[in-house]
Amino acid sequence: MSIHDFTVIHLDGSPVALASYAGRVCLIVNVASRCGLAQRNYAHLEPLYRRYRDAGLAVLAFPSNDFLRQEPGGPDEIREFCTTRYDVTFDLFAKVHVKGSDICPLYRYLTDHPDRRIAGPVRWNFQKYLIDRAGQPIARFGPLFRPDSRRIIAAIEGALAAPITSAR
Repeated sequence: MSIHDFTVIHLDGSPVALASYAGRVCLIVNVASRCGLAQRNYAHLEPLYRRYRDAGLAVLAFPSNDFLRQEPGGPDEIREFCTTRYDVTFDLFAKVHVKGSDICPLYRYLTDHPDRRIAGPVRWNFQKYLIDRAGQPIARFGPLFRPDSRRIIAAIEGALAAPITSAR
């Protein structure tokens, strides 16, 4: 199994098969516009994406209202916030649950992953999962890791430099 087995809903309401990201390295992030971590993450996610997108990086942002109701808006409000404040061009998806009984299938897969370095609950907004070109999670970064941290940059560069292999 890999993330390529899932279909999610884009912020515009259209279904997106994550198989369409095969061959790309993905950074999956649960986001929230009213979170205190929003500025330090959004302000660095877009430049990170622009720096590495031609090399094969995709940023997949999943708004979630699961932590203190910090993403209460609908799709139009979320899009407006992201584009007006941070000039976001990476992919934004429909609001999902990243914890609890209503957790979306993609986040169930990530939080229940057999690799203990990946598995575990989403602790807060802006938790990050790095996915290799075959759709396999290879790293998890807590909410306090800025997207431009040395550790995340090194992991992204390593994943981008790795040979493309099929799903494990």
